[in-house]
Amino acid sequence: MRISPEIKKLMQKGSDFLQCQYPIICGAMTWVTEPKLASAVCNAGGFASLAGGNAPPEILKQQVEEMRRRTDRPFGVNLITIAPNYHQHLELLHELKVPYVIFAGSFPKQNEIETAKKAGAKVMCFASTLSIAKRMIRYGADAIILEGMEAGGHIGHVSLTVLLQQVLFEVRDTIPVFVAGGIATGKMLAHVLMMGAAGVQLGTRFVMTSECCVHDKFKETFRRADARDAVSTPQYDSKLPVVAVRALRNKGTDDFGKLQLSLLKKLAAGEIHREEAQMEVERFWIGALRRAAIEGDVENGSMMAGQSVGLVNKVSSVEELIQELLDDAAEEIITIKEKINNL
Repeated sequence: MRISPEIKKLMQKGSDFLQCQYPIICGAMTWVTEPKLASAVCNAGGFASLAGGNAPPEILKQQVEEMRRRTDRPFGVNLITIAPNYHQHLELLHELKVPYVIFAGSFPKQNEIETAKKAGAKVMCFASTLSIAKRMIRYGADAIILEGMEAGGHIGHVSLTVLLQQVLFEVRDTIPVFVAGGIATGKMLAHVLMMGAAGVQLGTRFVMTSECCVHDKFKETFRRADARDAVSTPQYDSKLPVVAVRALRNKGTDDFGKLQLSLLKKLAAGEIHREEAQMEVERFWIGALRRAAIEGDVENGSMMAGQSVGLVNKVSSVEELIQELLDDAAEEIITIKEKINNL
């Protein structure tokens, strides 16, 4: 692939950490980032991680084995800390011996990070505030993924533009910081690299690739959607803490609201414990996402998408997408240089 000397230099820190040519990460998406898509990204010079989701341990093991058959490049495994099978996934790491582990969903405990590192993996953790970023670094994270609320799936509550100023500038010289949430173009890639980011993570754009296994109806709904269609779910009561999820509004998002209200009634009546209720929430999302992404039920399933869905209007190959990002980033650098020279 073509890459300008300036972009290559700006990417060097992230490339060295991820052991890949381009620190462009395909975000892990349950039912979406399976071996075919993840290996295609790695083989094209980017980086990807398998989505552990709530897969039975034997299925996750099979996917890692398939990934190794499809690529000889480094890759990661994404573990969702609030998934029912999370602790089984943690126990499996010593056997899997994957080079990278990315914790998602919520924030891992220090001993969980230590478990991953003892298994030989470099650890990446999400951060949605400065205090969380510092805590993850203190716990031993090797890199941070700074994710703004514009992202799809499980999200925090602060926009990326604020997090760049609040967190990236504070810790960029301490640890590699990758940024995510609303990033969809090479122009934005160039700017965040110049700000000191080690690389970027994209999810929504990788859904719109020919290697992505999701149903054609899923992709077509993405193609037609506007940024404002990707909404985050509310938390109705602090008695049932739920991580906000951003998805395209449909009947599935309405059903999630009804589920929360039902669970709150059961909690009030003492019919269910809070942990059980939270598990029910995660089971809902895992099942609803499968209905939409795999079965094509775009009305009742979960259409998890970031607000960058409004910038996506075509399906391309993984190689074409990465090349487009690199070319547009290089052009943006030239534009910036010209503007500076004309001052």
